[in-house]
Amino acid sequence: MVFLFKRLFAKGMTAVLALTIAMPAAEAQTARRSLPVVRDAEIESLIRDYSTPILKAAGLSPSRVEIVLVNDLAFNAFVAGRRIFINTGTILDSETPNETIGVLAHEVGHLAGGHQERLREQIERAKTIAVVASLLGAGVAVAGAAGGSSGAAAIGSGLMGSGGGIAQRSLFAYQRTEETTADRSALTYLLKTQQSPKGLLDSFAGLMRKNMLSGVSSDRYVSSHPAPQDRIGFLQTAAKESPYFDKVDPPALQLRHDLARAKIAAYNGGAGQVRRAFGRNLTSLPARYGDAIATHLAGSPKAALTKIDALIAESPGTPWFHEVRGEILMAAGRSDEAAAAFSKAAKLDPSDSGILEAAVGQALVTGGKPERMKDAISQIRKGLERDPGNSTAYQFLAMAYGKTGDVGAAELATAEGYWEAGNFRQAKIFAARAQQKFRPNSPQWRQAQDIITTKVNRK
Repeated sequence: MVFLFKRLFAKGMTAVLALTIAMPAAEAQTARRSLPVVRDAEIESLIRDYSTPILKAAGLSPSRVEIVLVNDLAFNAFVAGRRIFINTGTILDSETPNETIGVLAHEVGHLAGGHQERLREQIERAKTIAVVASLLGAGVAVAGAAGGSSGAAAIGSGLMGSGGGIAQRSLFAYQRTEETTADRSALTYLLKTQQSPKGLLDSFAGLMRKNMLSGVSSDRYVSSHPAPQDRIGFLQTAAKESPYFDKVDPPALQLRHDLARAKIAAYNGGAGQVRRAFGRNLTSLPARYGDAIATHLAGSPKAALTKIDALIAESPGTPWFHEVRGEILMAAGRSDEAAAAFSKAAKLDPSDSGILEAAVGQALVTGGKPERMKDAISQIRKGLERDPGNSTAYQFLAMAYGKTGDVGAAELATAEGYWEAGNFRQAKIFAARAQQKFRPNSPQWRQAQDIITTKVNRK
């Protein structure tokens, strides 16, 4: 489904600095639950194609690393556990695929370098520094008070107060080193995959310009990242040594990139954001794609359908145009036609996204015809086999089962949806309700039991 939002839990998480240090693995699941995650088959397919060669160059298995899209227009990416989180704003702000690829290469550098494990060790070391400094300060203060020296007591208090600052500076210095290491690793991966490092360089140049324009001035010693100008200085020298520095992205890849940017722009700022992103060529395919989506979101299905049909006539093999057509038709209450459009998109999709497969069934559910619920359940199940993390698909699955009168299966699907969304409390409640409606030790009973008994790390 187009831009399927998953705002998991109510609390948000403040975005860390762009191209940030790896997050400790213990916080990975918490981050996944608290961020405004967005699911979109088109953009996920693009980012997976960007990251796969880089992961292989780093000696990592692409199947074991999850790429997560965060609906935030800030230019940012970070890693947590075995996941790479990338803001949609990073893609929107990257005018070329190479810029986004450079960012991903940097984050893969953190994963391959094991920076998360070492960061955890460094945090423990920083805590020790803070404690020791505080104890030392306390000792000086006590000695000064006993000897009647107010000066010594003041020095002791100062030491106690600065303990946290010493630890923080030590940790930040370590993080700056790891950021530089990730930059170097990124250059290595780009060289191995015969891609230009110019995009990585352009990303840092863009960050520096934004900082200058916004008046940001940071003390480089009280920062977890090297100053952008320092990184650019190193990258300019090292990047230009690459024989692929002047290599340009293939036109077909550039088009896919711009189509993804147009979709992000439309969903985050409507027609105005699309014009800002593609103002130099509003008649281009990506600009018109963004305009069609914006028209749909503005509540004009007839006009949106006319625009997307024109794009399909021009490029009938693009699966995402058919996907958007399905979205427009589903919103207009034309569920059977929507299901056919999603089915066409799924057949054309080279990535075999489970999101599109499930969307076929979801469209049938919205139609509400009892005779179509069996097909809807089959299609959604097919999509979930490929993408079991699609929590919204479980919601539609529950509705489909409910329309067939299978309350137990509906409650179990609801429990699974809550579980995938990270709401474990509700998942256990619905699993317990579902279990009462199944024969003990049946497959569905055991499935509910797994949800009920599985312990969750809530750290």
